[in-house]
Amino acid sequence: MIDKIIEMFKSAGIDIDSSQAEKFSTLFEFMVEYNRNVNLTAITEFSEVVMKHFIDSVLPFTMIEIPDGSRFIDVGTGAGFPSLPLLILRPDLRGTLCDSLLKRCAYLELVCAKIGIKAEIIHARSEELGRKRREKYDFATARAVAAMPVLTELCLPFVRVGGEFIALKSVNEDLKCAESAVKTLGGEIGKITDYKLPNGDDRRMAVVKKISQTPTKYPRSYANITKKPL
Repeated sequence: MIDKIIEMFKSAGIDIDSSQAEKFSTLFEFMVEYNRNVNLTAITEFSEVVMKHFIDSVLPFTMIEIPDGSRFIDVGTGAGFPSLPLLILRPDLRGTLCDSLLKRCAYLELVCAKIGIKAEIIHARSEELGRKRREKYDFATARAVAAMPVLTELCLPFVRVGGEFIALKSVNEDLKCAESAVKTLGGEIGKITDYKLPNGDDRRMAVVKKISQTPTKYPRSYANITKKPL
C-alpha cells in the first residue's frame, strides 16, 4: 500500500517519502474504519481515496508559494480535507480545522493523534468563529463547501491583510459571480488556475488576495449570507 501511494503521488508530480506515505496509509485505514459508524465520506475505495481526497487536497498547493510556518484555517473541513493531507505534506504549517459537527471534530482529534499531526480542532460555525478570529491567519482554505460568494464571506474575514483565501472549486462554477463579494470583504481575485488530477478530473483553484481589512459587520449570520449573497 505504501509503495502504491508513493507511485500515485508521483503521477501527480509530487514526491513523498515512505514516512509520509505511511501516514497517508494510516489515515486511509482509520477513516474507512471510522466511516462505518460516522458518515465522513462516500469515497472509500483505496485508489479513489488517494486520488480524490489525498492528491486532490495537496496538488493545488504545489502550484503556489506558501511560506514556511504559515498559519492557516480549513473552513468546513469535514473529514479533514484539504487540511490533513496538506499537513502531512507540509508539517511546518500550523493548521486550524473548523467544522460545525461535533462528531466530525471528535474523529479529527483521534485521527490527528493516530498519525502524529499537530493541529487545532475547533467545533464551531465558521461565521461565528470568523467574528472571534478576525484576520488571524496567513491563509484560509476550503474545498467545495459552498458557492463562491458565500464561501468568500465565510473565509476571507479570517485572513490577515496581505494573506490569501485559497478556494478549491469545480470548473463548472463561474467565479466572476464572486467579484462583488470579494471587493466588499477587502479582497481581490488573483490567480485562477484550471488543472487536472492524474485521473483526468478537472479542478479549479482560485486565490483571493486580502488587500484591506474586512468591514466589522462581516461575516453576517449564515441565514443572511445565503439569502442575500454579496
